[in-house]
Amino acid sequence: MIRMWLSGLLRVRGGRLLATASGVMVAVALLSVLGGFLSTTRANMTSQSVRSVSVDWQVQVADGADPTGVLSTVRALAGTKKALPVGYGQTDGLDARTGGTLQSTGPGSVLGLPADYATVFPGEIRVLAGSGQGVLLAQQTAANLHAAPGDTVTVKRAGLPAVPLQVAGVVELPFADSLFQKVGAPPQSQPSAPPDNVVLLPERTWHTVFDPLAGPRPDLVRTQIHTLRGHDLPADPAAAYTTATGSAHNAEVRLAGTGLVGDNLGAVLDAARSDALYAQLLFLFLGVPGSILAAALTWAVAQAGAVRRRREQALLRARGATLGRLMGLAAVEAAVVAVAGTAGGLALAALVSRTAFGTAGISPAWALVASVAGAAVAGATVLVPARFDARRATVVSGRAQVGRRPVPRPAWWALAVLLPAGSLAVFRATSTANYALVLAPEGTASLSVDYWAFAGPALLWAAGAVLAWLLTDALLHRGRPVLRRLFRPAVGALSGTVAASLSRQRGTVLRSVVLLALACAFAASTAVFNSTYRQQAEVDAVLTNGADVTVTTSTSTATFTSSATGPVDIAELAAVPGVRHVEPLQHRFAYVGADLQDLYGVRPASIVSAGRLQDAYFSGGTAGALMDRLAARPDGLLVSAETAHDFQLHPGDQVRLRLTDARTGRPRTVPFHFAGVVKEFPTAPKDSFLVANASYIARTTGSGAASTLLVDTGGMDQRAVAARARALLGPNAHITDLPSSRTAIGSSLTAVDLAGLTRVELGFALVIAAAAGGLVLALGLAERRRTLALASVLGARGRQLSGFVWSEAALVALSGLAGGAVLGWALSRMLVKVLSGVFDPPPSQIAVPWAYLSAMAGITVAALAVAAWAAVRHARRPPLTELREL
Repeated sequence: MIRMWLSGLLRVRGGRLLATASGVMVAVALLSVLGGFLSTTRANMTSQSVRSVSVDWQVQVADGADPTGVLSTVRALAGTKKALPVGYGQTDGLDARTGGTLQSTGPGSVLGLPADYATVFPGEIRVLAGSGQGVLLAQQTAANLHAAPGDTVTVKRAGLPAVPLQVAGVVELPFADSLFQKVGAPPQSQPSAPPDNVVLLPERTWHTVFDPLAGPRPDLVRTQIHTLRGHDLPADPAAAYTTATGSAHNAEVRLAGTGLVGDNLGAVLDAARSDALYAQLLFLFLGVPGSILAAALTWAVAQAGAVRRRREQALLRARGATLGRLMGLAAVEAAVVAVAGTAGGLALAALVSRTAFGTAGISPAWALVASVAGAAVAGATVLVPARFDARRATVVSGRAQVGRRPVPRPAWWALAVLLPAGSLAVFRATSTANYALVLAPEGTASLSVDYWAFAGPALLWAAGAVLAWLLTDALLHRGRPVLRRLFRPAVGALSGTVAASLSRQRGTVLRSVVLLALACAFAASTAVFNSTYRQQAEVDAVLTNGADVTVTTSTSTATFTSSATGPVDIAELAAVPGVRHVEPLQHRFAYVGADLQDLYGVRPASIVSAGRLQDAYFSGGTAGALMDRLAARPDGLLVSAETAHDFQLHPGDQVRLRLTDARTGRPRTVPFHFAGVVKEFPTAPKDSFLVANASYIARTTGSGAASTLLVDTGGMDQRAVAARARALLGPNAHITDLPSSRTAIGSSLTAVDLAGLTRVELGFALVIAAAAGGLVLALGLAERRRTLALASVLGARGRQLSGFVWSEAALVALSGLAGGAVLGWALSRMLVKVLSGVFDPPPSQIAVPWAYLSAMAGITVAALAVAAWAAVRHARRPPLTELREL
């Protein structure tokens, strides 16, 4: 009998089985693809973090310890591939006589490097001019001294004669922050910036220069062991962090106080593990709802044939079938759906993964999880309802063509009020200024995620579904007069009959409307979140780089005007092909009390457009309003929120800053007045900085030199313009372009293939939305072929039958799209706010992808139209033919 039943299912109900299996296929494919993306993302984060580090460990030799012994211990540690000693010496200053003038700098650092240092750690040094061997000057130091390869630089030593050295090359130090870190100090105690003046010497030369200083001034000379470690780490960033920091702690134990490990590798993995949790949250917030929605779609498709299934069960029971036999037949149907849906879903997942992410296949672990989920969905949507009907329904009720649908009880309306109220309460609690969704204490192995934040969107999803169901049910049950008037133009005198039929058989309409609303909300919220993410990634890149192309030179305190970018450079740069505008930006340093902060001098009239300033960068007004305030008061000063809080500043307060006077080279006190708060600014650090009028700074310090130029290319040919600027200005100018900065500053989360993830999510969202409207409506109308055939026998004309179908399709489309738009808007706002930790900086407004949303609405309406057209074709067939087939 099982074989006969299976043969009949495939022959008679093959289309319905295929539709049900398609829902399982979508759920399995989406879960497999997103799960595989999550696994790949974690592995990419780990590998990218490891690649971003040049020196894994900087082992600081303790005072009085033997550097040779520490070097031997580090080299003997398991996992150490290379370890080289590096000398650090402090100089009182540098002198260079070039072009007939003497240039001098303040204190600096002098490093002694082994001959093979650049080979072992290739990312630490980048040669800009001259040779990579011998005496090397850092780029900014060369600019400060106006020195070039072949010039002589004098290194001053405390209490000892200065040493002249011939420069062999000029280099850039990409990892200067970590290279000059204070090993063992907490992050807040680290230097705010690397030293301005750096000289690199061959190891033997360094010992010749600084060994005599080590005796009388050991505080000015120290040794580090720079270490390259093996990178056999777990794929998960959190596990890799635990492994890396465990190795560093083991090294400190073995060093027994003779050395302190600066764990650069652990530091970058520490940041990556937090990003990995955010990737997991993206999966949960954006991927899981799609899988659940696909499961709901499967249930709706299966439920569309519930009346037919009950009739078949009633017929089998009338002929003596037992409950066990009925469950066995239902299990066969569920197995067919599970096998077909899972196989199709895994094949689709493999195809999508290869297309969107370029991977060879899907993760076996996630394939297993998705297969189990597919089997569970098939059982829940086919087997469970069949068992429920078999145990509860009688033979007589099972043979009824139209069941009586109960009116929702008041408890459901109470639930419809409580669910959004609860969602709003959770949202308010999880969107405060001090709330952290992911808590990753720096330097600790533990990570914490407040999964309570999931309750807000989850409750909102449930509230949207319940409200869509209740409101549509109320319209169909209580709103017959309204429906009659709406349907009259399409069906004429049958408008009352159509309204009564929809009210009597409103279960299918309710399923279509609720599923369509949820599917549209899922598509809209996912699209808005992804668009906002891309928008903020671009904002972050512009904030970091400053403009399409940014030119930076040194502003040495001793030679302020001559070394900084001057009007000639601005004019030359403005004439470079592809440049639309060049905006000068002063970058100085000023003391606020005892706190040294970055000070930016701007031209208020043009900086808003040149720096692409957004209102979200400021507090207490828009970007334009704050710049107008600066323009109106020359001594106005914008300070960071942290500075305003720490120094208890109020609008109009006088702020006395100590700036370097270019005429004397000495600090002088300059009065300013507090005019507002700035939270973000192009090229500025994220904590404390100041913004003031460039003209006022120039007048009070005697120099209007700008060390930074923001170059606007109109968003075109940024790399080409940067290359032309390098050729024009030479190696002393540091030039960055927006595309390079976009890649370099992206966190490990933004650097993974979110573009592929976006295409996958939005593609599945379109499929689910189209299926929720068109497929469910088509199956529901197929179940009413008997009603349409009887109406035709009773005299209904073809136009009236078509109006019957198109009226239902229009009702589903309008109700579902309207509900989806409202719910999608609310979910978008909530997701962007709750997941604000993903954005840097947080968005001032969400980005709405109108093109995608219009395409989604168009595809959904087209799917509904195709379903209605197919039903109309059947309705126009001879009624006796239709009744015989039924």
